[in-house]
Amino acid sequence: MLHTVKCIGERHMLGGDGLVISADILKVQGELAEPFFGRASVVYIDPPAPGEPTGAFRRGAFRAEGQVLSFDEYADLMKRAVSLAYSLLSENGTVFLHTDAQLGPACRAALDGAFGAEAFVNEIIWVYRTGGRSVNSFSKKHDTVYMYRKSPDAYFNIGAVGTPRGAKRRNHMKRGIGPDGRVYYSTRMRGREYRYYEDEPVYPSDVWTDIDPVDARDGERSGYREQRPEALLRRIILASAPEGSLAVGLFDGSGACAHAAAALGRSFISLDNSPAALAVTRNRLVRRALRLPLYEQLSPFEVRFASPQGEDAPDISPLFDVSENGGRLSLSLKPRAQGVYYAAVGSVEDGVFCPVDYLRLARAGDRAVLKPGECLHLVLSDFTQGFYVYGAGQTTQA
Repeated sequence: MLHTVKCIGERHMLGGDGLVISADILKVQGELAEPFFGRASVVYIDPPAPGEPTGAFRRGAFRAEGQVLSFDEYADLMKRAVSLAYSLLSENGTVFLHTDAQLGPACRAALDGAFGAEAFVNEIIWVYRTGGRSVNSFSKKHDTVYMYRKSPDAYFNIGAVGTPRGAKRRNHMKRGIGPDGRVYYSTRMRGREYRYYEDEPVYPSDVWTDIDPVDARDGERSGYREQRPEALLRRIILASAPEGSLAVGLFDGSGACAHAAAALGRSFISLDNSPAALAVTRNRLVRRALRLPLYEQLSPFEVRFASPQGEDAPDISPLFDVSENGGRLSLSLKPRAQGVYYAAVGSVEDGVFCPVDYLRLARAGDRAVLKPGECLHLVLSDFTQGFYVYGAGQTTQA
């Protein structure tokens, strides 16, 4: 009844505008990346730290772990990633590399080698207040984001990331209301009055204390271990990429760069080789689009695989009760079967899966119904995936 097929990618009619590449960064320098050389306004690099599993994901029954890098592997990876970023950036582009104090020197060396030390702009300190406290040293409560420009003419718009000063009480300042009704706070120095209006924007410095990390109870939480808050990526993209330009996330993990770029009207490229990263990024882009009004949904994105997927598709017969009726095939999730992380029904055209409907298969009795020739794309709890076609072909599934 069902047979598996191999696919080289996916084409979604909503969730974009962009491209998700599921491939190792060491193998993406060629035909997957070259068409985009010199086009990106901003590249955000968020590599996995050495000693920690790449692509780690944990949420309910859904779990994944990746390989663990040594420091030497990490340093070599940074050189390659920074080199790719340099190639992708336009002359007015900017790169941001997210790291920490311990790994910072290796990252600075890679950035200086590719861009030149003169291209350094900022060492951004992102301060957060969550987690435990150390008794053996001062608690480590910040990350470092290095900012380098490809040229002195790089685009930068600080006005896009200002926030209203607000009504927070200010010591030693007197509150007043101007003749135009605007509230201000004033102070006098050397006989001169300085006024600061509540509705005036305040622009961030290179120390960011106003962005919280994604914690376990956050509605934004996807389950990805090193998920970055969308607010962090929004600030980077708004300041460094004009509307309609291209933002690239290398080691995009949870798809934070792609998700923020899509929400801000920028196109995106999201690159990661973790099966969990692909599943989370795809799911976030689709679910975000489905919450929008219909006229805002239709912006496509594609998924490209480094090699064809589906040849080793998992056996789904233990998960579903299968029946045929009226020329249609029904797959009903069995009791106590582990939920499906992602499901979509569509067609396969020239090796590319094109979904037309997205399904939720999480509880016993949830169903997928296929017409002859239709394809069911499933991502299971261990993030293995398969493409299953109903109809003519060698039957390899129930």
